[in-house]
Amino acid sequence: MRLPVAVTLALAAAVALWAAVAGSPDFHDIAKQAGLTASFPNGGEKSKEYIIETTGSGVAFIDYDNDGYLDIFVLSGDGGTNRMYHNDRNGHFTDVTEQLGLTSSGWAEGVCAGDYDNDGYTDLFVTYWGQNRLYRNVNGKRFEDVTAKAHLTQDRARYNTGCAFLDYDGDGHLDLFVANYLKFDFSTTPKAGANSYCYYRGMAVNCGPRGLPFETNLLYHNKGDGTFEDVSERSGIARAKGHYSLAVLTEDMDDSGRPDIYVVGDQTPAMLFMNQGDGTFTEEAVMRGVAFDENGRELSGMGLASADYDGDGRLDIFRSDFSDERSLLYRNTGNGQFDDVTTAAGLGNNTRFVNWGCAFLDFENSGWKGLVVVNGHVFPEVDRQNIDIHSRDHALLYRNTGKGTFEDISDRAGPAFQLRHSARGLAIGDIDNDGTLEIVANNQNEPPSLWKQSQRAAGHWLLLKLVGSRSNRSAIGARVAVTAGGRTQIDEVRSGGSYLSQNDLRLHFGLGAATYADSITVRWPSGQKTTVADVGADRVLTIQEPL
Repeated sequence: MRLPVAVTLALAAAVALWAAVAGSPDFHDIAKQAGLTASFPNGGEKSKEYIIETTGSGVAFIDYDNDGYLDIFVLSGDGGTNRMYHNDRNGHFTDVTEQLGLTSSGWAEGVCAGDYDNDGYTDLFVTYWGQNRLYRNVNGKRFEDVTAKAHLTQDRARYNTGCAFLDYDGDGHLDLFVANYLKFDFSTTPKAGANSYCYYRGMAVNCGPRGLPFETNLLYHNKGDGTFEDVSERSGIARAKGHYSLAVLTEDMDDSGRPDIYVVGDQTPAMLFMNQGDGTFTEEAVMRGVAFDENGRELSGMGLASADYDGDGRLDIFRSDFSDERSLLYRNTGNGQFDDVTTAAGLGNNTRFVNWGCAFLDFENSGWKGLVVVNGHVFPEVDRQNIDIHSRDHALLYRNTGKGTFEDISDRAGPAFQLRHSARGLAIGDIDNDGTLEIVANNQNEPPSLWKQSQRAAGHWLLLKLVGSRSNRSAIGARVAVTAGGRTQIDEVRSGGSYLSQNDLRLHFGLGAATYADSITVRWPSGQKTTVADVGADRVLTIQEPL
């Protein structure tokens, strides 16, 4: 339901006044003092021989021990190990990788979180080139690799990328979607300069994705007994061929009460798998307006984020793309139909960056979600050309004006946004439960970044943790509406997203000047609805689904 023009203008004016009062955010990188000092290798620093070195790895915010504070899980390429950092609740994190049983090797790509066995502890799924790994969280004390036991071992090496837990059939058990990039083998992939697909701006570089074989995506059904069944063919997911898939976004696109699956690919059309409610999906990206840009071009989709950026009660989609392309903003016009509004929204100017991890976040607690994007080129060799495209680059921060547009404030968002990295995965969450969100990013061949504002955001806020009963315990797929200060905001609990990463499963809502929420309504994956009235602001609130 669209707001009256007078109300929309009044809200936009309020946002402008709020921004003037609050000033610009002041983000600092606190990773070093927080204990995030280990470097995460991802191939060569000055040149990369194979495409596997370029795609990099994700990062996750997860409360693995249920102490109410977010921990950080960072993935590594070959030559390092994934690392779990425990939140010490004093601004410092301790590396607990070894004691939790998470020491690893190989080319880790993506991570997604969810309580797949409904035991009350959040589990982790990590994608790889090679074999994926499902880590069962054992009472918050350790993680057990149950990949084989859960029937998730693959019959060959795959280039697995984005992933997401979702309950596509509404049975209360989390199923699993896994995107696949392409077929890659060190022994058969051409070397740099071997053919026309192995050059960039006249330089010989690693080959791909063009010229390398396509791969198909995977869907696993949770049988409820600790095991999964591959239903990729039966569900229709595997029928979509000819794509280089990377990021995954799951949400209810058409407000049907069922989760759909959106996947962006590198130099290939995006895919939107619409849930038919009978265990099958149909691919409808072209007819729904999210396969290409407004000119019908297929772009190099990297990361994905979703939010109701314009306050019309519908979830919109942002996707990050390659340099010399525009990242895209798709506005949801209703019934699962979308329009490319990138230029009109003010997001069409930064085309020199290779964008990766991205997230909508209300960094001012104004009630309007801004946008953060991290960057880094796939070809380090580009630095030899002395042009305005760099292998390492600064991140971008956009303020939501409340008028359907965004303002680039990267140059005045604090020193963190002046630092240059070759970043890939990004996640957002509130590490100290003060209502002001932090940002973590996975940088190639460097320690990760952890960005925190020097002062709390000016507005009031709510942080909602949902616990399913009839629904899956993580409440993934739950749709939430918060009414406060004369308007309603919506969001959805998601697994995966960004670029191969996992945000805090709790939902954050900025309330601006409102000191309480008139109502909070939760539509659970089971179809039940819960409404809580007159909720005081500035708190972490747990909402349990009735039995």
